[in-house]
Amino acid sequence: MKKGIIVLIVVIVLIVLAIMGSYNGLVTKQENVEGKLHDIDTQLQRRVDLIPNLVNTVKGFASHETEIINSVTEARTKLAGASSVEDKANADAELSGALSRLLVVVENYPDLKSSANFIQLSDELAGTENRIAVARLDYNNAVKEYNTAIKKMPASIIAGMFNFDEAGYFTAKEGADVVPTVEF
Repeated sequence: MKKGIIVLIVVIVLIVLAIMGSYNGLVTKQENVEGKLHDIDTQLQRRVDLIPNLVNTVKGFASHETEIINSVTEARTKLAGASSVEDKANADAELSGALSRLLVVVENYPDLKSSANFIQLSDELAGTENRIAVARLDYNNAVKEYNTAIKKMPASIIAGMFNFDEAGYFTAKEGADVVPTVEF
């Protein structure tokens, strides 16, 4: 009788330890996803902060290009106010398109292209764009690892019991792969 109780206690302890291990693993993966999302936010904020300087530099040389300058400013505002992953992805794509159009306009102003301030801002923006791309990739990899973990047995049982919901990927807005056209 005593031996049966000891075996039962050992089995219960093993089950509890397995549940705790699975739960802690899911928490770690979920926190990794959140951390990677904050990394994207940090880089998007860096880009948002660079935009006014870039716009003001372009305004000084190309003040009559108000439509494109306004589109960059509006897209920047949308990105700054975005809260969900989907809203951030859409606003990011809109800002990227507006910046692409702005850089096409810059091609018509050789003095602007050779301005030290513009060159520095362009380099900082390019570096930030690279950081954003890496942060998106890291985030999506973390989401894939987390989503896979909550779907596998036995973790899926734990995920269901403790409301671990699937995380959303950071995806480009439809049509983001199309190069914008700018007409003068």
